[in-house]
Amino acid sequence: MSGTGKVRVAVVFGGRSAEHAISCVSAGSVMAALDPERYEVVPVGIARDGRWVLPDAGQQLAIDGGRLPEVTGGTAVSLVGDPAGRGLAVLEPTAAIGPVLTEVDVVFPVLHGAYGEDGTVQGLLETSGLPYVGSGVFASAASMDKEFTKKLLAASGLPQGDHVVLRDAGGALRADPDVLTAADRERLGLPVFVKPSRAGSSIGITKVTDWAQFPEAVATAAAVDPKVVVEAAVPGREIECGVLAGRDGGPPEASLPAEIRLRPGTDWYDFSAKYLEDAVEFDVPADLTPEQTRMVQQASCRAYLALDCEGLARVDFFLGTGPDGAERLVVNEVNTMPGFTPISMFPRMWAASGVDHPELVDRLVASALARAGRPGDARTRR
Repeated sequence: MSGTGKVRVAVVFGGRSAEHAISCVSAGSVMAALDPERYEVVPVGIARDGRWVLPDAGQQLAIDGGRLPEVTGGTAVSLVGDPAGRGLAVLEPTAAIGPVLTEVDVVFPVLHGAYGEDGTVQGLLETSGLPYVGSGVFASAASMDKEFTKKLLAASGLPQGDHVVLRDAGGALRADPDVLTAADRERLGLPVFVKPSRAGSSIGITKVTDWAQFPEAVATAAAVDPKVVVEAAVPGREIECGVLAGRDGGPPEASLPAEIRLRPGTDWYDFSAKYLEDAVEFDVPADLTPEQTRMVQQASCRAYLALDCEGLARVDFFLGTGPDGAERLVVNEVNTMPGFTPISMFPRMWAASGVDHPELVDRLVASALARAGRPGDARTRR
């Protein structure tokens, strides 16, 4: 605790991934929702080159006229690996910041994509002995990697769309148009979505409607991640559902689901449609029958448990009809640190479920602190 008796929360944002800007926007929403009567917030930015800083005053944390925010300058700090260090060390001896301001009780890593949502920062926080919001190393890494997400969910009986995983062997993904076999093409059909295996926010994804587009699509994805997933298009409605850790150690809880609907003229839900254009409509909650709602909620909690998630997750689905004519729910992906931007579905779904934004972040921080004191957990609160 700080000298004021408030819980000191380090909100970490930015990062080295292609989702740097969206992380900044999410962090702005999280910090605005933290009750200043209960929490003392320490903003910690990670620049694109990996530098950790206490950002300068006036750090942009919103998309302004299409201009994306970015962490640039600030007072250099470093996460202390020794748990006795209690958090962050200021690297500039002349900085007019007392060491007490760098001591934190819990970390909220609002980081999306590689070097943040993939288990790397979680491992660093484990080593440092700091409680943190969200899933641990394994669940973060597995959920970030679309290949292993699919494998673990399939092992738990949750249906997946047909797909092929391509790996970059000596640059072959960028040069060989025949990297996908004729049999694979026949089975997958068109269109397909070519995706980096470990990325989010639709970055590096291409919808391929003609196989002549395929080599360029693979090169685009491989520029983000050397492992590429080629997915068959799954017809159906795009449904999402939020999951929170249960209260007092109880089972996970699912929000009311939501639906994403593309406006006429928008081909698919890419980065621009998500963040820069008025291209989609959101139904929060989704127009589903009670039976469909229960099916989505139950599948969301099953996915959360199958991947060993903690704290929170957002599970994305396609709801349609299978070849046999029966209703079919297919898991698309699981996000262990979903967006908290003003348009993000996770906080909106929970608001529709009776949990407003301040209560949502409060539950997440409380869950992280409670988990830190659990016997046998490495994240031991001091």
